[in-house]
Amino acid sequence: MDYTSQLIATVGVVLLGTLLTTSISGRLGMPVLLVFLVLGMLLGVDGLGGIHFDDAELAFLVGNLALAVILFDGGLNTEIKTFRVALRPAVVLATVGVLLTAVLTAAIARLVLELSWLEALLVGSIVGSTDAAAVFALLRAKGLQLKERVASTLEIESGTNDPMAVFLTIVLVEALVRGQDMLQWDVIVTFIWQMGIGAVAGLGGGRLLALIINRVPLRSGLYPVTALAGSLSIFGLTAVVGGSGFLAVYLAGLLLGNRPLQSGHNIRRFHDGMAWLAQIGMFLVLGLLVTPTALLPDLWPALFIALGLMLVARPLAVMLCLLPFRFPWREQVYISWVGLRGAVPIVLSMFPLLAGIGAADTFFHIAFAVVFISLLLQGWTIPPLARLLRLQLPSQRGAIQRMELDIPGQAGLEMVAFQVEEDSIAVGRTAAALTLPEGASVAAVIRQGALCSDGELRVGDYVYIAAARHRLDGLERMFAPGAARREREERRYFGEFVIDGGATLGELAAVYGITFPPEELDRTLTAFIAQRAGNRHVVGDRIRFGNMELVVREMQGHEVTRVGLKLVPE
Repeated sequence: MDYTSQLIATVGVVLLGTLLTTSISGRLGMPVLLVFLVLGMLLGVDGLGGIHFDDAELAFLVGNLALAVILFDGGLNTEIKTFRVALRPAVVLATVGVLLTAVLTAAIARLVLELSWLEALLVGSIVGSTDAAAVFALLRAKGLQLKERVASTLEIESGTNDPMAVFLTIVLVEALVRGQDMLQWDVIVTFIWQMGIGAVAGLGGGRLLALIINRVPLRSGLYPVTALAGSLSIFGLTAVVGGSGFLAVYLAGLLLGNRPLQSGHNIRRFHDGMAWLAQIGMFLVLGLLVTPTALLPDLWPALFIALGLMLVARPLAVMLCLLPFRFPWREQVYISWVGLRGAVPIVLSMFPLLAGIGAADTFFHIAFAVVFISLLLQGWTIPPLARLLRLQLPSQRGAIQRMELDIPGQAGLEMVAFQVEEDSIAVGRTAAALTLPEGASVAAVIRQGALCSDGELRVGDYVYIAAARHRLDGLERMFAPGAARREREERRYFGEFVIDGGATLGELAAVYGITFPPEELDRTLTAFIAQRAGNRHVVGDRIRFGNMELVVREMQGHEVTRVGLKLVPE
């Protein structure tokens, strides 16, 4: 009994301490996942905790379960509308990009470690994919408001490239176990089978799970648990029949996240917490598994491989994959650098360990060191690099509380709460005088803990607004603090002048002196930008004419509604 109580107390204290460090690390700009990994190492056999843990099979199980939860949560939080600008490039990066990265990294690993080509390709495949847990956690924890095309490409790529890395790793491990010196052509058939089964199982299982959630009456607290059980079932059953469970669980989450769901907001909040818990548990276990002193002989080769991956292999793969999609060079640089490695390479490095391959320990040490170096060097630089490359949009403060209204037959309605901040444009207005989207209405104003039925809004008031989910965009601008400061930030980013998207190029030429071809003068700004960007334009896109830039400022659906005009030095 004493041992059991001590174990429970230890787990609770470690978990609580780990959660509290997320706040501290956020203030210091430290990657949260790096903190979890270091804590695991400190608790291990070479650290202060002195815990001896060498069960690779248990660590492999924990890693797979955690990745299933993380990928499902990633799908839940990916909006299908982002596919307009990011689906094709993200899929190319998730397949061809992983293969190119693996091959280029293999060339470096072969020189550094003197491996055979199959062994070097195995190293490249293990570290070849970006990690969903790392990318999701760092982009969301840092609160970055990136250009939609960049953020969506990174999230979709990281959520869908694990199946390719897993496939390559398994195929190469099997080839090495059989003593082969090259891959057979039938691996292509195996790849198509695994991805096809994964896609069908994910979409079919997601639809079935959505049907169960919407049709079966349950207590409100059981809907999130049902979604979790369904996601794990889809992941496991797909893998049992030979498909890609990683692809299946991500697609299931994507389908659920973009459909009206009973208790949908509770499901998302629950899985957000579960994803964080999965990341904490996974990185702590992986940190415990490694013996830091055993890493020392492989540290220098791992450093060369990590730098080659970050500075050569990943950038070349990104440049070649994005070439057909005309991504600006700034976005290519950022996507190349945010190719973070996380738990996936460490989990994949356990395949050679479990298969009993001779150099398996070296592969594990290389993978762990590459992940550690990636989080250490790349994780710190994500926010400043976004600002340096002008990819971070002016920040907007969102609602402090969102609640889904579970009204039968009325899915998609929400109650959102905003706090009136100092210097916001809502100060001094009555609730009736607020400019709200169509169909939205103020449900309540709370002042000092009591309902306020009339009078002008004051700083500190809480305003509750009922609206359809798709009508909520832009509401935060009304309550955000520092209207003057926000306006200066927007002017600095979008430009000094604001032009309606329906204005013609001829009108723009007459007022601002910009020269356009005569046959283009009757075209609207909306049509002109759509044609120049190939209908993949997003907020923040720029078109330069001499010392002027047209900057997409606002969009409604796929159409540009407002454009900024920014003066820039020659």
